[in-house]
Amino acid sequence: MGSLSFTNEGKQVREENISIGDAAVTKTCNKNGQLLTSTPRSKDCLTKKGTGGWKYTSILLANQGLATLAFFGVGVNLVLFLTRVLGQENAIAANNVSKWTGTVYLFSLVGAFLSDSYWGRFLTCAVFQIIFVVGLGLLSLTSWLFLIKPTGCGDGEMACMPTSSIGVAIFYLSIYLVAFGYGGHQPTLATFGADQFDAANPKEKGSKVAFFAYFYFALNVGSLFSNTVLVYYEDTGRWTLGFLASFGSAIIALLSFLIGTPGYRYVKPCGNPLPRVAQVFVATAKKWHVAPAHPEDLYEVEGLESAIKGSRKILHSSEFEFLDKAATITSSDLYGPKHPWRLCTVTQVEEAKCVLKMLPIWACTIIYSVIFTQMASLFVEQGDVMNTKIGNFHLPAASMSAFDICSVLICTGIYRQILVPLAGKLSGNPKGLSELQRMGIGLIIGMLAMLAAGATEIMRLKHVMPGEKSSSLSISWQIPQYVLVGASEVFMYIGQLEFFNGQAPDGIKSFGSSLCMASISLGNYVSSLLVNMVMGITARGNNPGWIPDNLNTGHIDRFFFLIAVLTAFDFVIYLFCANWYTGINHDDSEKESTDQKQGQEGLVSRV
Repeated sequence: MGSLSFTNEGKQVREENISIGDAAVTKTCNKNGQLLTSTPRSKDCLTKKGTGGWKYTSILLANQGLATLAFFGVGVNLVLFLTRVLGQENAIAANNVSKWTGTVYLFSLVGAFLSDSYWGRFLTCAVFQIIFVVGLGLLSLTSWLFLIKPTGCGDGEMACMPTSSIGVAIFYLSIYLVAFGYGGHQPTLATFGADQFDAANPKEKGSKVAFFAYFYFALNVGSLFSNTVLVYYEDTGRWTLGFLASFGSAIIALLSFLIGTPGYRYVKPCGNPLPRVAQVFVATAKKWHVAPAHPEDLYEVEGLESAIKGSRKILHSSEFEFLDKAATITSSDLYGPKHPWRLCTVTQVEEAKCVLKMLPIWACTIIYSVIFTQMASLFVEQGDVMNTKIGNFHLPAASMSAFDICSVLICTGIYRQILVPLAGKLSGNPKGLSELQRMGIGLIIGMLAMLAAGATEIMRLKHVMPGEKSSSLSISWQIPQYVLVGASEVFMYIGQLEFFNGQAPDGIKSFGSSLCMASISLGNYVSSLLVNMVMGITARGNNPGWIPDNLNTGHIDRFFFLIAVLTAFDFVIYLFCANWYTGINHDDSEKESTDQKQGQEGLVSRV
């Protein structure tokens, strides 16, 4: 790579030796503090305040389980709370849940930005957990004082009194505080857990890969309790008790997180990435008529450390070559002052390229999130008008998601213990299947889940008795669709966590993790948009539409089949994007990049 020698122009320089943990860094800077050269260092921006490793990661996994228990204690039954307590219609309630869930995961981008840019992972996790606790406390208080009147209402039989506008306003404030707190906490916690392992250490590198599977495992263990025990209490009208249990779980999660403070490993924030990315595009625009230089002649600082604080250098890639103009050295750059809005380093350009390369893959996961969000809305409404009696026991419709959770737990074990070793022997990839291959498999299984849900609805409608609200078809017919969604999650969401965290540059790791949650966010908004479009088209004249208030007069089976068709189209587009994608390549991790490329080979034939 070419480099500018500002010392030749007679500018003053200084050297400083900095110790970061057990890694020594020697930096040479000019009088303005601009980095000129640096010696290699072993860890990127890592402050080894504690030991990290599995001991302290276990605390974070427990925190994840408890926080998830608290969140799903509110979210999993929210659609029934809106219909039974607030008196909303099915389509409106489903849309409101989709918007709320979408907002939850949209806030993950806020948490990721603050984590990467200013606060760091630990402080970001702590602040958003406090907001989460405040929201749950306010929700518990609001349901007790304003909404659950008379006591025990909202059980499907006893109607609740009309709620005051103040009560409804405080209710929405509380659940959106929950959304803000949980959304900002989740992706940062995932990245903070990965920080506890050093990728430069071969033993810890394997543990870092396994962490994401255990992270998603902990998420589902936590939600298992809320989807069974808490759902049962809420379904029988004891809503406030369920919200208080979520409140208590969130408090324990926060305290457990703080207990591990002395032993965590910390990564310093790497600065606001938005100006860095903007500089690349501005510099490219200014040099639009300049031909990109040869890769070896592009501008880069000397040494192994990049000019971006806390980020390793990234080797040049051939995609989006027009952006190389930003790192092309012109005569004005060579003899004039170096301006960051005119001349960028190769690593800075590659950081922008990485974001652009990940976006098509990310966009293809949004339709899958539309599938995922049906479990919290239409699956629950479908189950609520089926025969929920198993002997003398009433099975709440929302508790059927326990089959999804059990499917995730079982499939995670099968994948880690059986599929990874077997696929590793067949493909030569120690990871078994690459992240991109797993995400493709997740799309296929998700499509099958929608077909199963549509088939169940056809059978449910055939067993509807005239004048009856519920069908005589047993709710156990929903088990296949929940199990298939669970199996698809193991491939899709764990694959996403590994892919976006691994492919994101060092300076935007939390942003990489947040892309997974942002996909869920947009999936919820797309689901809400689809519901509105479908009802706008099908509910005309005397036609009740596909998703009416009385599902017995509608056709949500057609809605499920519509999603399956959209997923099939999305899968075809995904295949092109996945085969086009090339992984990030750090100058000190050539082997990792090679493994990534090998894992992508044969995607079409294996998926």
